[in-house]
Amino acid sequence: MAKFDIIAATGCPTGIAHTFMAKEALEKAAAERGLTIKVETHGQVGVENELTKSEIAGAKAVVVAADKDVQAERFAGKPMVSVGVSKALSVEAAGKLIDRALAAKGDDTVAAAADVEDEVEEKESIGHVIYKHLMNGVSHMLVFVVAGGVLTAVSFLWGITSFDSTAADYNSFAAMLKIIGGTAMNLMVPVLSAYIAESIGKRPALVPGFVAGMIAIQGLPVNAETGMIDAGGAGVGFGFLGGIVGGFLAGYVILLLEKVFAGLPKNLDGLKAIFLYPLFSTAIVGLVMLGISGPMAAINTAMMDFLKGLSASGAVVLGLAIGCMCAFDMGGPVNKAAYVTGTAMLTEALAAGVGTDTYNFGTNFMAAVSAACIVPPLITTFAVIVGKKYFSQEDHDAGVVNLILGCTHITEGAIPFMTKNIWPVMPIMMLGSSIASILTIMFNVHDPAPHGGFLVLPVVENGPLWVLAILIGAVVGGILFVAFKKYDFEKNQKAAPAAKPVEAPKAAAVESPKAEAADFVKVENVFVAEDFASRDEALSFVSNQAVKAGIAGDADAVMNAFLAREAEGTTGMMEGFAIPHAKSDAITEAAVIVVKDESGVTGWDTMDGAPVNVAIALLIPGAQAGTTHLKILSKVAEALMDQDFRATVKGSTDAAEIAKTINARLV
Repeated sequence: MAKFDIIAATGCPTGIAHTFMAKEALEKAAAERGLTIKVETHGQVGVENELTKSEIAGAKAVVVAADKDVQAERFAGKPMVSVGVSKALSVEAAGKLIDRALAAKGDDTVAAAADVEDEVEEKESIGHVIYKHLMNGVSHMLVFVVAGGVLTAVSFLWGITSFDSTAADYNSFAAMLKIIGGTAMNLMVPVLSAYIAESIGKRPALVPGFVAGMIAIQGLPVNAETGMIDAGGAGVGFGFLGGIVGGFLAGYVILLLEKVFAGLPKNLDGLKAIFLYPLFSTAIVGLVMLGISGPMAAINTAMMDFLKGLSASGAVVLGLAIGCMCAFDMGGPVNKAAYVTGTAMLTEALAAGVGTDTYNFGTNFMAAVSAACIVPPLITTFAVIVGKKYFSQEDHDAGVVNLILGCTHITEGAIPFMTKNIWPVMPIMMLGSSIASILTIMFNVHDPAPHGGFLVLPVVENGPLWVLAILIGAVVGGILFVAFKKYDFEKNQKAAPAAKPVEAPKAAAVESPKAEAADFVKVENVFVAEDFASRDEALSFVSNQAVKAGIAGDADAVMNAFLAREAEGTTGMMEGFAIPHAKSDAITEAAVIVVKDESGVTGWDTMDGAPVNVAIALLIPGAQAGTTHLKILSKVAEALMDQDFRATVKGSTDAAEIAKTINARLV
């Protein structure tokens, strides 16, 4: 059985994007540190890559990055860090989590070096614990909402009243679809409540959790004639909020009962599980839920009235609130709060029936939420197509894929773009989403389906206007995103013109009998004051400089050649050096371009794990791949073995001196 240095478990509420982004980041961070890792994912399809008992026992440390229950009790006694999934979405952040997990094994000197903030996070905060329990319920609930909502919406294709056997547009198949969809939607609150409870009290909490959810739907039944509690009467439900309260109540009641019955003999464990826990917990939770039904119903009504009042303030106010929440963390807790509120409003809308004010408001609210969630990925798609030269090939490919993600209501594809530049990318995304939400409300769009993006367009009322609202938001956001990337790109090139005046006098200074070799590295192709966020940004800069210098004709082709070589094996060396090389027919003459970043380029795999400060990039025409390329590469590699050479190049800020030093080694 294989052993792993690190084991990890990741999970987000929807189990679609964050779960697997965190997995990839942890795997890359472990590889950078020379560690083996196995990551178990808790996605929408269930648990994948499941950890075994022997793998858990053999691991040095554990990282839990999840906003749902991943059965962390399995790791009891192991050095462990537990945080929300959003804390592990980048390689850098994931690396810090791994370092903290390893430090937790008892090395006081290492642990003391951790930031105070990290030490606080390591002891899982009460807020995160509550959020994790809540999101466990939400993740199980969403699939019921999506299935039920979409089936109900599809039933409307035969007519708004096609489920009614007395209506002119009645259709029996449509009626069955609405029955199935309504049944699934009615399970939303009980499932939410049950799995919040299960996250807290495990399997025994499911029974009181489901009961609490059902009571939240039905409320306290009262006889209309006598005004007294009557099992045959009717009550006022308190919905979504009641389900949350009931879930937490059921979970913690089970924990309380475990302590109460802890003194019973061990041979009565079976009796506790099958009789005592369900009986007492259901009675306690049921009585409390019925007792608070009045106040909870009032709170639920007040919340709905508040949202409707917000709408009365105008489309701009409501749309701005929805758009900013949905784009703030793109799939995180704020986004989920907006989305779950939308699904709760939609549930009430579908229950109220077509044509009612509740239906009109709920479906309009859901349309605005969906529009706001669709826009961020489409902003990146627009930006990488219109401003292609300002993005790395990796970002370009991700942006194109985001077209599919955005159109299917998956917001998380925009996260990597935002994490690279939170300011101003986050405000740009929030503005684009807000524009789409505001226009959706103004255009009176109604969406009776809670998910699916453009796939549910046939059931959306005023669908073409909805698409228009989304496209306007995406284009406005995309233009602003391109403008930012253009500014950032031009800022990175500012060192190039400053070096040109030095070219003439220095060319004579390096004159030698072997002038061709001595002039190989041009002073104007040495950039000493750059600041790159990643390896790909550095390589993109080199590719664009090659085109500007007349060395190549197509920056994208050069970039692809660089990335192809990196895929074969990293060109990162040691002590802050890298020798990336591109072989392409787009390159017209062999050349060397040197870039320096004093702060260091992180994320570039190197032999000693250090960031890259100096990249000596070789650009070779395709026809010379087996001749010039090998000769130059071998000479550069030999030079890097010389400590004096490394010290001179790394320590100098003079482009001419660096060019002269490298040229001397290419002779």
